[in-house]
Amino acid sequence: MPEIDLHSHSQYSDGSLTPADLVALAARAGVKALALTDHDSVDGIAEAQRAAGEAGITLISGVELSAVWGVHNIHVVGLQVDTSNPVLKAGLLSQAGARAERGRQIGARLEALGMTGAYEGSLALASSPDGLSRTHFSQWLYEHKHVSSIQQAFDRYLGPRKPASVPMPWAELAETIAWIHAAGGIAVLAHPGRYPLTRTKLRALIADFKSAGGDAMEVATATEKPDMVRYLGQLSAQNGLLASQGSDYHGTPAPWIALGRFPVLPRECTPVWTAWGWPAAGMTADATQTIQQATGQKALELHA
Repeated sequence: MPEIDLHSHSQYSDGSLTPADLVALAARAGVKALALTDHDSVDGIAEAQRAAGEAGITLISGVELSAVWGVHNIHVVGLQVDTSNPVLKAGLLSQAGARAERGRQIGARLEALGMTGAYEGSLALASSPDGLSRTHFSQWLYEHKHVSSIQQAFDRYLGPRKPASVPMPWAELAETIAWIHAAGGIAVLAHPGRYPLTRTKLRALIADFKSAGGDAMEVATATEKPDMVRYLGQLSAQNGLLASQGSDYHGTPAPWIALGRFPVLPRECTPVWTAWGWPAAGMTADATQTIQQATGQKALELHA
C-alpha cells in the first residue's frame, strides 16, 4: 500500500524540502498518509500538519532517533508521537547537542585536510547547528568537487574510521525506545537491511530490539531488494513485530527515491497501522476517512 508512506525527511534534518513542500509533493504522488520522521527533531511537524490539512492527507507525527547497539549506529523511528511530551523533548535536546558538537569536529577535520569552508558551507545547507548531519557535509563535498558522488564522500571521508569520522555519543537503543513510548508512540526499527551486519547479527539486533520493548520494524523501504524484503517480512512475523514501510525520502540528497515508491509488504506481515485501527488493505475513500478519524482520535489520546 504505497498510499501509506511512514518514513520521510524535511529541511529540519537532512531533507531538501520544507515540511509544507514535502506534504504537497506527497499529495501529488498519491500518498494519503505520510509520516514526517526527521532525524532527532520534531520541529517540522506543526508546519507539516497544517499543510496536510490543506492537501487533504493524513500527517503522522514522527521522528527518527539515532541510537547505539554495541559498536553500531542504529536508527529507531517513532510513529504517532506526542511532540510536546517532556521525556521525548529532553531526549531530543540531548541528541541535538551531540549532533552540533559532532558537526563542529567534522568541519575541523575536513579543514585540516585542506577543505576550506567545509563547516560553514555544510551548515548553510542545514536548518541549524543542531540539525547538521553527515549528509550535509557529503552534499558540500560533492558540490565543491572534492568527491565525484555523495556515496564517495562517505567512502573516502565521513564513514566509520575515515579521516573525518567522529564517533557520536548517541543514546542506547532501549533508551530511545523508552522516549518514544513515553510520547505515546510506536517504536520501529528503521531499515534493518541497510546496516553492515551478517544475517546472524541482524537477527540478534532484531531480538534485542524486541526485548528492549520495540514494537515494529521496517520491512519495505525504497532501497531494499525483493529478497531482503521477503527475509525481513519473515523476521517480523517470527519475532512478533509489526511491519512498517516507507520511502525514506530525502529529496536532492537521494534523487532516485520517490515518495510512495517502495515494495509491497509480504503477506505474512501485520502492518503497523493496524495498531491504530486502520484498515489492513484497500485504500478506498471510506478507508481514507477511517484513517483520518483514527489519527484524530489518537492525537486526542496523546494530548489528553
